[in-house]
Amino acid sequence: MNLGVFTVLYQDLPFEEMLDKVREMGIEAIELGTGNYPGNKHCNPDELLENSMKLKEFQRAIESRGLTISGLSFHGNPLHPDKKFAAESHDVWRKTVLLAERLEVSVVNGFSGCPGDHPNAKYPNWVTCSWPPEYMELLEWQWNEVTIPYWREEAKFAKLHGVNKIAFEMHPGFIVYNPETLLKLRENVGPSIGANFDPSHLIWQGIDPVEAIKKLGRENAIFHVHAKDTYLDQANIQVNGVLDTKHYSKILDRSWTFRSVGYGQGEKVWKDIVSALRAAGYDYVLSIEHEDMLASIDEGLGKAVSLLKQILFKEEVAEMWWA
Repeated sequence: MNLGVFTVLYQDLPFEEMLDKVREMGIEAIELGTGNYPGNKHCNPDELLENSMKLKEFQRAIESRGLTISGLSFHGNPLHPDKKFAAESHDVWRKTVLLAERLEVSVVNGFSGCPGDHPNAKYPNWVTCSWPPEYMELLEWQWNEVTIPYWREEAKFAKLHGVNKIAFEMHPGFIVYNPETLLKLRENVGPSIGANFDPSHLIWQGIDPVEAIKKLGRENAIFHVHAKDTYLDQANIQVNGVLDTKHYSKILDRSWTFRSVGYGQGEKVWKDIVSALRAAGYDYVLSIEHEDMLASIDEGLGKAVSLLKQILFKEEVAEMWWA
């Protein structure tokens, strides 16, 4: 298993300066944003697809430093009821697939998206309960009329261009937000749908990341993994529960907060996560995503790298000589 980073945290640095920095910190793989929410500062599909020389220079810069690309990430909402926003997300998604084909990158990461509550809606509508009954009618419409047809078509497009791993981050606010909804989409679209497994979004929902890994691992549905932690403020949870719309900066008032690896759930939990991934047959990249309000970028990433280096297994599993 290799250690990676989602490079958007250093979007203010020039591309090659960013590569040098993460390599010096012990990073082995990079995950690159291609547009939409993460931006495309280090990986602009338009520029790279239109200029073969620029594409070769891009690849050379990565390979010469001994780095690999773990995934291209288009994180947007192609199901957004705002047709302009949806079209922009869709355009980035498709160009990301075309770029992945050219770069021979096997994984494209993103969000499933979330529709509105009718064809002429303005905003997405994330359903979180089954009553009153109109919520169930809405959910059925979102899945059967919008989400499944869209991703069936896009899975075909991806396959035509050699991308057989579409990895969705299970993120609240989108129609795929937990293992059950991910597997529902996979069942209706096909095995090219899997997870960009980010425990931070599962932990605050009350999901045990180890059990989630076991569930998805049995289905061979884990394609990529984010290393990001979450601190749970039990005092605030006991009063207001885990659904929290306060700004991320209001750390003392929120029910949960994103933290650097080890500052939310502790080293033992991360050892259990890494062990569960290995038991499930995952032997790819742990890509650090830094979103810690209490740490600088360098220090937060550095502490995550330091902890994960101690935890990751680098050698092949030994033969079971004792049984």
